[in-house]
Amino acid sequence: MKRVITIIISAAALSVQGCMKVDDAPSPPAAQQTRVGFDITVTRVTDASTKGTLVDGGEMISTMDRNRPFSLIAVEQGTGSLLLDNVPVYTGGDGEYALHLDGGILEIPSQVLFSAYYPHVASVEYESAMQSYSIPFAATETEAGPLVSKTVQRSINQLNTLPLEFCHITNDIGFKVCDITPDEDLQGLIHLRKLIAHNVASAGIYLNDISLGRGDWTYQGYLRNVDVFEGDAPVGVGSANERFVGKEELVDRMNQSMRFYAIPDEIQMRRQFVEAVFDVDGFDHNGFHYPPLKDQVTIFSIYGVLPGNVMVPGKQYTFHLGLDLGTVYQQITFSPSISGWQNINIYENNEDF
Repeated sequence: MKRVITIIISAAALSVQGCMKVDDAPSPPAAQQTRVGFDITVTRVTDASTKGTLVDGGEMISTMDRNRPFSLIAVEQGTGSLLLDNVPVYTGGDGEYALHLDGGILEIPSQVLFSAYYPHVASVEYESAMQSYSIPFAATETEAGPLVSKTVQRSINQLNTLPLEFCHITNDIGFKVCDITPDEDLQGLIHLRKLIAHNVASAGIYLNDISLGRGDWTYQGYLRNVDVFEGDAPVGVGSANERFVGKEELVDRMNQSMRFYAIPDEIQMRRQFVEAVFDVDGFDHNGFHYPPLKDQVTIFSIYGVLPGNVMVPGKQYTFHLGLDLGTVYQQITFSPSISGWQNINIYENNEDF
């Protein structure tokens, strides 16, 4: 799930003609500083979206909103000095991103580490000692993201292009559902009414280490319940008729389904679970009539489902839920047995009692 954006930097104040065209040219000595004024223009290599291909052939699209900027950060590799501090990069007229420093001067050392983050957040904090920055994030049901670019290392000789490869650092979560009742006479009677994901990690701080080119979530401070579905949808029988869970109906394609974003979290026993609420149609079975049932509940624990009980950043998870009507109409069976007599002492002399 990634896309490539190319930043084209035009430096009008360079004194050496053509020095920015050679990517493998030797870098200037570390002590040298080149002062340049420049503009940055970002062109879209594909469209405005990041896409991930799913096992079922569908697509889940996470859009980079043209009306929202991303943040650009530049750090001197040797000293960790901050050159660009969370500068917002806005979109231009034809959907192209553009950053104009209005003739501003940037001192470019021999080696610079660039990183970017989408969407732009004003409260990003840079820690010079660690060459890292902390990104706060709070998810909602409708907002995708965030995205963080891989660190790009460039010298003054390579500033003709700055490729930014954005990667997801959260999890994209959704569900599929079907009726797995083994008794054919009890199949096809379930109507899904509600689906709720409990205790979803939805706020935290991402610490992005620019020098190492990697990051991790250091704090998850908010758990919430996500109302995934509410409606009245007949549930298909068997895995062949399994469907994605949408907001108000079951759908065939993943990009039509109700999905939400969560911060990668450790799965703990009895904490994260999915609650399915369903109704059952009335039916006749073995000469008896069974009336309709309302608001039946099945709980699905997430613990033990994922490898190591850990959600990996940047992954999409689709949980497959099987509703079994046999758990509602369970037969009560008896196993009677007769034990032997217990040996007791019989006293003929009543004075012993």
